[in-house]
Amino acid sequence: MNVYFHTFGCKANQYDTALVRQAFSDHGASVVDDLAAADLAVVNSCTVTHESEAKLRRLVRRLGRGRPAPRTVVMGCAAARDDGAIAALPGVRAVVGGADPARVLAAAGLKPTRVDPVLRRFTANARGWLKIQDGCDEHCTFCATTLARGANRSRGIPELVAEARALAEHHAEIVLTGVHIGTYGKDRERGNGKGEGCSLGDLVEALVSAVPVVRFRLSSIEATEVDDTIAGLLIEAPRNLAAHLHAPLQSGSNRVLKRMGRHWYTAESYRARLDWIAARLPAFGLGADILAGFPGETDDDHGATMALVAALPFTYLHVFPYSERPGAAAARLGAPVPPRVLHQRALELRELGDTKARRHHAGRVGQRADGVVSGHAAGKVEVLTQDYVSVYLPTQEWDGSARFEVTIR
Repeated sequence: MNVYFHTFGCKANQYDTALVRQAFSDHGASVVDDLAAADLAVVNSCTVTHESEAKLRRLVRRLGRGRPAPRTVVMGCAAARDDGAIAALPGVRAVVGGADPARVLAAAGLKPTRVDPVLRRFTANARGWLKIQDGCDEHCTFCATTLARGANRSRGIPELVAEARALAEHHAEIVLTGVHIGTYGKDRERGNGKGEGCSLGDLVEALVSAVPVVRFRLSSIEATEVDDTIAGLLIEAPRNLAAHLHAPLQSGSNRVLKRMGRHWYTAESYRARLDWIAARLPAFGLGADILAGFPGETDDDHGATMALVAALPFTYLHVFPYSERPGAAAARLGAPVPPRVLHQRALELRELGDTKARRHHAGRVGQRADGVVSGHAAGKVEVLTQDYVSVYLPTQEWDGSARFEVTIR
C-alpha cells in the first residue's frame, strides 16, 4: 500500500501525523510524496478556524477527483467533531477522531499489531517535535480545540526522555509541543515514589540533563506559566534551551480577556513576566497569537492590544481574525464586529508585528548566533537561530552540519 499524508494545523498535529506515518511504515506500507502514486491518502485535520476546515474540504474534494482517486482517511481535530459532513465527501473511506495510530491503521484496512508509542524520527529535517501532553482543561470561549482533544493528559518523564534520546540520533533541535504545555504534569500525582517531578520545569530539566547534545525549544506556552526553573534555563543554558517563547496573548484588553475565559493572566501580569525575562537575555525571540475582532471588542479594546504589542519586545506575531466555531461560547457573548472593522484591526496588528520583526532582525545583523538547519531549497539552506531568526545561506557555504554558529545577515 502506498500512502500519502497531508497535515493541517499546529505542531501537535504535525507530531501526530509523524507517529501515524511511522506506524504505517512499520506495518509494511510505503509513504509516498507523489499523490498520483498513492492508494490511500491520510489527512490530519484542524478545527481552529473556519478557514482551516474549508481548506480541509477543498483538499478532500480534490483528492476525490484524482484519476485514479485514492481512498481517503480523515483524522484529527475536525474529524473528532464531524457531524457527517466530512464522511460524506467524495472518496472518504473513514473519519477517525483524534490521532490514535492503531485506529487510523484499522480504518485504512490494515490489522494493527504492535504500534511503537515512541517517535523514532521526525520528517527529513534537523528539527524534530516531541509532544509532551495533549488536551486542555481550560475553556476559552472562542476555542473548539478542547472540545476536540479533551482534557489535559501528560506523558511520563521517563517515556519522554527515551523518546528525546531516540530523536537526538537524527535531530539537532527538539521542539516540545502539545496543546497546553504549561499545564504539563498537573494531571499526574506528585511524589509518586519514582523521583519523577510533575511540572514543565521538572521535565525540561530532566531532558536537558539526559540529552545535552541537542537544543530544546518550547512551542506555544502561556507567559505566566513560564516558571522560575524554565526562566533560569532560558537565561543560564541558552545552548540547551533556545531563548525564544511563543506566548499567546489573544488580547491586550483585560475586559476582552475575561470574556474570552482567559482567567489565568491579565495584560499587566503578561507584560511583567515577559519584560523580566527579556531584560535578562541578550537575544530573545518573542512571538504571540492575537485574536482580532472578538465579539463585542471595541475600539478602546483594540487600542489596548495595539499599545501592549508596541510596548513589548515582540519579534513576530500570528494574528487571526475572529472565526466563530460551532459549539464555542463566544458567539453568545456580544455583537459581532463588522467584517470590515475586523479585518482592518487584523491588518493593523499584522503591520505592527511586521515592523517589530524587521526591527529585531536589523538589530541582529552581523551578530553570531547558534543555528540549526531547518530546511533547504532553491540552492539555499535555511538556518534557525536560538531567537527564531531565519538565516539563508547559499548551499555551497554549508558544510553539511546540522548545527553550527552562523552570522546573521
